[in-house]
Amino acid sequence: KKTVTLARGATIAYDKLVLATGSRPAFYGWEGQDAKGVQGLYSAQDLQSLEALSPKIKHAVVVGGGLIGIELAEMFHSRHIPCTFLVRETSFWDLVLPFEESQLVNRQIQRQAGIDLRLNSELKEILKDACGNVRGIITQSGEEIVCQFVGICTGVVPNKSLAQQAGIETNRGILVDEFLETSAQNVFAIGDCVELRHHAAHRKSIEAVWYTGKLMGSVLAQTLTDTPQAYVQGIWFNSAKFFDVEYQIYGEVPVPMPPNYASIYWEHASGNKSLRLVYDASSGAIKGFNVMGIRYRQVACQQWISTQTHIEKVLEDLGAANFDPEFFSEYEADLVRKYNQISGKNIVLKKKRGLQGLRELLGV
Repeated sequence: KKTVTLARGATIAYDKLVLATGSRPAFYGWEGQDAKGVQGLYSAQDLQSLEALSPKIKHAVVVGGGLIGIELAEMFHSRHIPCTFLVRETSFWDLVLPFEESQLVNRQIQRQAGIDLRLNSELKEILKDACGNVRGIITQSGEEIVCQFVGICTGVVPNKSLAQQAGIETNRGILVDEFLETSAQNVFAIGDCVELRHHAAHRKSIEAVWYTGKLMGSVLAQTLTDTPQAYVQGIWFNSAKFFDVEYQIYGEVPVPMPPNYASIYWEHASGNKSLRLVYDASSGAIKGFNVMGIRYRQVACQQWISTQTHIEKVLEDLGAANFDPEFFSEYEADLVRKYNQISGKNIVLKKKRGLQGLRELLGV
């Protein structure tokens, strides 16, 4: 009938409808997970609840070693609330970060007073007091940790219940075609709730990140205004911050590294800055960048990846990607020097850097 029925009974007619129902924190059936003081960190309401609870929290437990987990740990750190950070992997986010970058983040977390990083540690049970409030947790190893808050940061799952109720086709998420249209005509979906029927190689069918939602929104706007435009995932990009260390990824930095890929990695003596360039071992075509503690320009990195520029040409022009050459130290020469030592080549870093180098790279 092309209507939406609201919870209070009113109806709204539509010509085209967009479902942007997002995702929800993934809970995995732990005993006691319904206790007061157990929550994820996803919505504005989650933040409001956390703010209300914080004055009563003497110790917190954060479960899950992803981007939301470390963000929540940092929030407690900023308010001088001690927390235990449970990460089931052997190193932080090692399913996404290569070994060296994961170790760099481990060290960054361990430097923070009041954060107890527990690697190889999983939640088994959440304990309640007589009033139903959190009073502690038990880990899989049998250790009991007293706490007044448990943050569940073990990932998110698409919020597809509304689509299911409407009879729209779903799988893990709301299934959409290349124009982001669902199985119902004139009903579209964007953002965390979406599962692409056809996704690009080296990309996932569900990508619950802000940048993906932003791109979907701009593409769908064209279709909604009668200029149909297909959604193209393009070159992967994401960014985050691990306390004081900024992180950017452009393109492919697979873990583990496949045999047909190679990479060159440099790390600063301070242990809080690093650069990794990934390239095809046979052709030398650049595939991806991992940047830690340094800012690189997205447009430069994507230009090199999209044109399959040879790793050695990228190294020559690497200064063009540096985002802050006027105010920060530059480390491109160190990476080039390391590549020359390993390869026996004599690549020379060009002097044209920053905006001047970028203009030359892009031909503008």
